[in-house]
Amino acid sequence: MSPTFDVQNPATGQRVQSVPNAGVAEARAAARRAIEAFPAWRDRTAYDRSAILRRWFTLMIGDEDRLARLMTEEMGKPITESRGEVKYAAAFVEWYAEEAKRVYGETVPSQFAHKRLLVRPQPVGPVYAVTPWNFPAAMITRKAAPALAAGCTFVVKPAEQSPLTALRLEELWREAGGPAEVFQVIATSEPAAVSTAFFDEPGIRKLTFTGSTEVGVLLAAQAAKTVKRVSLELGGHAPFLVFDDADLDAAVREVVLSKFRNTGQTCVCANRIYVQAGIHDAFASRLTEAVRALRVGDPMDPATNVGPLVDRQGHDKVSAHVDDAVSKGARALVGGAARDGLYFDPTVLADVRPGMRILEEETFGPIAPLVRFERDAEAVAAANGTPFGLAAYLWTRDLSRAFRVSEALDFGIVGVNDGVPSTPQAPFGGVKASGLGREGGKWGIEEYLDLKYVSIALG
Repeated sequence: MSPTFDVQNPATGQRVQSVPNAGVAEARAAARRAIEAFPAWRDRTAYDRSAILRRWFTLMIGDEDRLARLMTEEMGKPITESRGEVKYAAAFVEWYAEEAKRVYGETVPSQFAHKRLLVRPQPVGPVYAVTPWNFPAAMITRKAAPALAAGCTFVVKPAEQSPLTALRLEELWREAGGPAEVFQVIATSEPAAVSTAFFDEPGIRKLTFTGSTEVGVLLAAQAAKTVKRVSLELGGHAPFLVFDDADLDAAVREVVLSKFRNTGQTCVCANRIYVQAGIHDAFASRLTEAVRALRVGDPMDPATNVGPLVDRQGHDKVSAHVDDAVSKGARALVGGAARDGLYFDPTVLADVRPGMRILEEETFGPIAPLVRFERDAEAVAAANGTPFGLAAYLWTRDLSRAFRVSEALDFGIVGVNDGVPSTPQAPFGGVKASGLGREGGKWGIEEYLDLKYVSIALG
């Protein structure tokens, strides 16, 4: 195995820089350091842990430009979005710096006069995290901040496409006074072998993973061998339902925000857009004009809205979905073609019908497929007709419909007239094949806590 591996810029195809390439020996050493450091970190007061997290937050905000440029260079996110991600990522650190001081125990009434019953939360133990390339900062802090606040030590393996942001976060953690063994980043071009070293180690007590459902199932099975606690944020196939009472301009704006953010490469992107028949054509026309106005180009240019796809595999999948849909009768109202390198035209497809791959698989690209529907129940049934259940969206001005439909949608997150609902203080996660557990808010820290029941019999 090479001692280093190269990180490529998807916009230019050029090498950004080389990073140390960890193998199994380095993984085992990192796991051992995390295990040995756990008792001391667990025993520090919540106020101590909070203060370090607060300093980490401040340093991240002060390092916004550098972090944003690293993200854009290594995975192609438009620079304005990268700057937004730095703020979003730092907000998790800020939130959990406070939540560290709000991990409360309970007393339980006893039926015996001589007994006192206590319930105490305690950190689950050392954590192994596997994070994706599409949010190189936020996917780490959304996991690491609550784990560290709870008193867990934490080792993260970032995606091989985007380790640079993670390594910079590790540097900032140490600048904030965080112990080196408590938060570690392990970059590798051989993720399967490195992960096995953590799964085989009984002292690593938790796995947290964001990525595809297929990989998540495999990792959960490996974690089961040593009965690790598991949190999984897996694939999505988000529907966006636009009803006939919609404010068309507002609905188009929210669909564009949801669909084309990060070049369509988010697990909560609108992947299927269902539009009621009475407004379908007018909506399609306005959406087409809005998408035509999106600027494709150099992600370092602040005017760019849509950058490159992250790699050739992702680009080929987008092309295959469009080709499949067009071959089965769909029409490209705008876009529909690949550009040089890893770019693909922002696209709106009309006449999309069941049986097309784009309605069955997560596209992860800048393609907006439109599906016409007549009745509310028809749209809800189509939206729920997937193994996935991460995020769903709807646009309506009818309060009754908003409640009925949001309650009927079988998803962990529902945005009503809101294409970007994620926020650090709210729970993020899915149902069905989209995963287990929640990240964010008070629920996020609970994923890193076990409960200890103490029964005390008085003399």
